[in-house]
Amino acid sequence: MKALVINEFGTPNVFQRQTLAYPSTLAPNQVLIKVAATSLNPVDLKIRSGTASGIAPEFPAVLHGDVAGTIVQMGTEVTKFQIGDQVYGCAGGVKGLAGALAEYMVANADLLALKPRTLSMANAAAFPLVGITAYEALFQRSKILPGQKVLVHGGTGGVGHLAIQLAKAQGATVFTTVSSPEKSVIAKNLGADVVINYRETTVEDYVKTYTKGKGFNLVFDTVGGANLDRSFEAVALNGTVISISTHSEHNLSLLHNKGLTLHVVFMLIPLLHNINRANHGAILQELSYLVDEGKVRPLIDSQFGFSEVAQAHQRAESGQAIGKVILTQDL
Repeated sequence: MKALVINEFGTPNVFQRQTLAYPSTLAPNQVLIKVAATSLNPVDLKIRSGTASGIAPEFPAVLHGDVAGTIVQMGTEVTKFQIGDQVYGCAGGVKGLAGALAEYMVANADLLALKPRTLSMANAAAFPLVGITAYEALFQRSKILPGQKVLVHGGTGGVGHLAIQLAKAQGATVFTTVSSPEKSVIAKNLGADVVINYRETTVEDYVKTYTKGKGFNLVFDTVGGANLDRSFEAVALNGTVISISTHSEHNLSLLHNKGLTLHVVFMLIPLLHNINRANHGAILQELSYLVDEGKVRPLIDSQFGFSEVAQAHQRAESGQAIGKVILTQDL
């Protein structure tokens, strides 16, 4: 089968076309997907560049975890799908699991769900990693409640744009931070009740303005670094902070003094350690319902063909992308 692989870590130009063996043998719990589309996530950039080499597939490495496509073959123990089903999931592109930048992809059935009926394959491929991350953070770690004041940092990012919509669908009052007037308009259209330009307003000021100085019930930090400290500052006493980017050192005194709960979400754990994989499939099923009910939609920045993977990676690394970069099959 045709595939795009890397044989070394490097720049976006490191991808090469290569013919790999057709994956004819499946484990009992696996399916074979004819790949229609994939999307880019920050981890894909880190694996390609070598900054996350510890979780990279072996060379020649097929990258990208997000996939949407059609099941063409099933293992003997797969019962929840049928041949011809259109599915989506985040099922590979990391150590031990080949990714989606190929004609076909082998995937564990537990990591998949039927794609939303109302989305194209391309748009469905934008959802899995970011959707699972946002859902796990808001509903499984924090158990967000109607009426709570929720602050989402990075409201037009891959995870952030879905977090806004999921929190709103749960009945929360949603606040979000962005960096420009353009992103403010987009975040408002996604359903945010209040959009805060963090370049123009301090944490102290917006906490005072929107919570009377009490702080937010929940702060979801999709940015990381120094922004985690700002999250500790913005959250209420006994509140909850959720982070998806926690590769940094912090003084936890404020966490202690305010009696905070900190959750860290790393959605690749089930893929890397083969645990709780069925939870990902269940989350994706719930996301499909929400999409088809019109409560959640993807924010798409741009679309490329698989053959344009270098340009897609360049776009994602440019800092100019707003929303997801998606790729469609053209091998």
